[in-house]
Amino acid sequence: MTTFFATGSKNTSLTSEDLRNALLQTFSAIGKPERALLLPPDHTRLFSRAGELTVLCHEILGDRVKDIMPALGTHSPMAPEKLNHMFPGIPHDLFRPHLWRDDVVRLGTVPSEFVSEVTGGMYDRPWEAQVNRLLRDGGHDLIFSLGQVVPHEVIGMANYNKNVFVGTGGKDGINESHYLSAVYGIEQTLGQANTPLRQILNYASDHFCKELPLVYALTVIEQLPDRSMHTRGLFIGDDHDTFFQAAELASQVNITMIPQAPKHVVAYLDPNEFKSTWLGNKAIYRTRLAIANGGRLTVLGPAVEEFGEDEQIDHLIRKYGYRTREEVIRLVAENEDLAANLSAAAHLVHGSPENRFEVVYAAGHLSDEEIRSVGYTPGNLSELMRRYDVETLQNGFHTDEDGSEFYFIQNPSLGLWQSNRGE
Repeated sequence: MTTFFATGSKNTSLTSEDLRNALLQTFSAIGKPERALLLPPDHTRLFSRAGELTVLCHEILGDRVKDIMPALGTHSPMAPEKLNHMFPGIPHDLFRPHLWRDDVVRLGTVPSEFVSEVTGGMYDRPWEAQVNRLLRDGGHDLIFSLGQVVPHEVIGMANYNKNVFVGTGGKDGINESHYLSAVYGIEQTLGQANTPLRQILNYASDHFCKELPLVYALTVIEQLPDRSMHTRGLFIGDDHDTFFQAAELASQVNITMIPQAPKHVVAYLDPNEFKSTWLGNKAIYRTRLAIANGGRLTVLGPAVEEFGEDEQIDHLIRKYGYRTREEVIRLVAENEDLAANLSAAAHLVHGSPENRFEVVYAAGHLSDEEIRSVGYTPGNLSELMRRYDVETLQNGFHTDEDGSEFYFIQNPSLGLWQSNRGE
């Protein structure tokens, strides 16, 4: 098991040529494949530079790239304009949609004893390791997973084998992984590299993926207050250590410690990224460790038009709303439809402020009644967008028009914010 390329620091800023040279060095070390499958994220990870890495792989390998499968997880398939935006110049006939409910195979089962051990007894069900059948049966000699390591609400630090087992995973594996993490606790998970779920996925990698030619390219991205993006690191390899190197750098550049807990946080959801609360609730996930008890989070979501990107999940969110962890655990025990969709149940937990702070949701295409029905306070988008000029505000504290203080976040998906809340 090897790290083929590794570079990064808090001051590094990798260029496109740096990325190209890193790929060339990697292919020199492993040999150019005859049949490559690329696994980038979808457009919801637009800033990961995985799209650019995918384009560079296609330029370097040419027709050796036989398939490209965006690791959608439960997200909607990418529309042609999204493919053009994220993967310019790549023929659309190379892309394969991931159908998470249907087109999957089981590689193995992580035993309940191991799950119970790593969760401290909080969860004791076995976990099914599922992947899209193309990974097992496609006849590839390279499966190249491309993505960004960044704080994450379900896994602690995103990417690496999550891109495989969740991004191309099946219904059982995705549902169970999200729910066991929610039961374990989002605030014990956020920003941690070696979480219970990570240990479960690593077990699955070690025991069930030895025959899969998996290599991972992991970026670490930082957005500065002037909105410029800098690629602070790139780590390419086929082992756990490659991930942990990337996660260590991500913890340095993607976690912001705020000196005092803000009573009001304003977070903006870029219309190019967020059209659902399923994705947009990163505004809640990534700020919950910072907001003062009794505080308020204002979410500005001009393009938000639905709750779940999947019709069935959207229905469940509308039916049950965002609830505390204890309430959702009870609802799962009492309702078959929620018990059969544990990733939705987990999302309800993660999107709940746990009665600790208020969430004001200004969604461009959801009614006040719809917002209120899931447990949030509706906000007037046009008024709030005038009040908080997202084109000029930088990350950090500002004075509101009423003289109070608020903390602005340009893009909650790019980091994690923490403070000492005095608890």
